[in-house]
Amino acid sequence: VQLLESGGGLVQAGGSLRISCAASGFESDDYAVGWVRQAPGKEREGVAFITYSDHTTDYSDSVKGRFAIFSDNAERMVYLQMDSLKSEDTAVYYCVANDFLTAQSMSVLQDHDYWGRGTQVTVSS
Repeated sequence: VQLLESGGGLVQAGGSLRISCAASGFESDDYAVGWVRQAPGKEREGVAFITYSDHTTDYSDSVKGRFAIFSDNAERMVYLQMDSLKSEDTAVYYCVANDFLTAQSMSVLQDHDYWGRGTQVTVSS
């Protein structure tokens, strides 16, 4: 399995950014993909997850209503649309995935089967 993130960058507070994850190599369609972020000096936080088969989603309270995760199954792409960005959203965002789990199941895990290398998102205040 390979997860490759793209689209990070610098954005002003209140702005929007979309990051992408190219997910490939899964042996079946029974998996979920998500985004986990880590800021310097802070604990890792799972922010959004999506089940590949039925597109059900799960979000952390800190991003609910501001972030949206969606996927293009034909292209094997997963996106995180981030709106109303805040300085506290600054972090490295990792694309993660688990076989045989749903978005809701992934959201309570501290670790995941597969990780991308991460993409930096910086929100300036």
